[in-house]
Amino acid sequence: MEYLFATDPQQLGQMAARWVAREILLQPELVLGLPTGSTPIGMYHHLARLTQEGLVSFTKAQTFNLDEYVGLAPGHPQSYASFMREHFWGKVDLPAGSAHIQRGDAADMEAECSRYDAALEQAGGIDVQVLGLGLNGHIGFNEPSHNLEIRTHVVDLTPETIKANAHFFPDIASVPSQAITMGIGSIMQARKILLLVSGENKKEILTKTLFGPVTTEVPASILQLHADLTVLADILLEEQGI
Repeated sequence: MEYLFATDPQQLGQMAARWVAREILLQPELVLGLPTGSTPIGMYHHLARLTQEGLVSFTKAQTFNLDEYVGLAPGHPQSYASFMREHFWGKVDLPAGSAHIQRGDAADMEAECSRYDAALEQAGGIDVQVLGLGLNGHIGFNEPSHNLEIRTHVVDLTPETIKANAHFFPDIASVPSQAITMGIGSIMQARKILLLVSGENKKEILTKTLFGPVTTEVPASILQLHADLTVLADILLEEQGI
């Protein structure tokens, strides 16, 4: 594991963008797994700037998003598809057919999960997976549970996750109660993982993730077992000497 420290969220976004840009330059045909939420917005902003300045190109790349809300069509303003169009897809040169995300409005969710896993397999799996970290330790929408799902699946969101995402919606009652998410197996099969963590309120869960026992109660703790994990955070973990 490599731990990179950013002094604030702005620097975190810049450092994350440079890290991803380096991977694209090394491998233009990169298969890139992407998150949503507040933390990666700075990364997307700086990747867009680097693309617009001609320093990096996504024309040969593919992206796969971690998750989408069940019940929201791609055009819904609070869907993750809309989030990605606003912050990333619409600002870089990624071909439209190369941006993959689950259909939250699919009539058959089981079939949609199978379709997404098949698309991942056809692409050869994820080369670089960028992750955020939930306050309860979730990655993607893989919530604390007695077991961890390996492949893409539908999950019931915990009250903590619903509350944490409420600021993206008119009110908490508008937040969907389910999501479709990439499974832990697909995430862990990524050749490289970049974990982005911002905010002192995540210091405790980050410590559990990196130095606590590997447990389904902290899904992100499984990242300790990954062979090529980079953590980029604006948090100092003094007790571990980081």
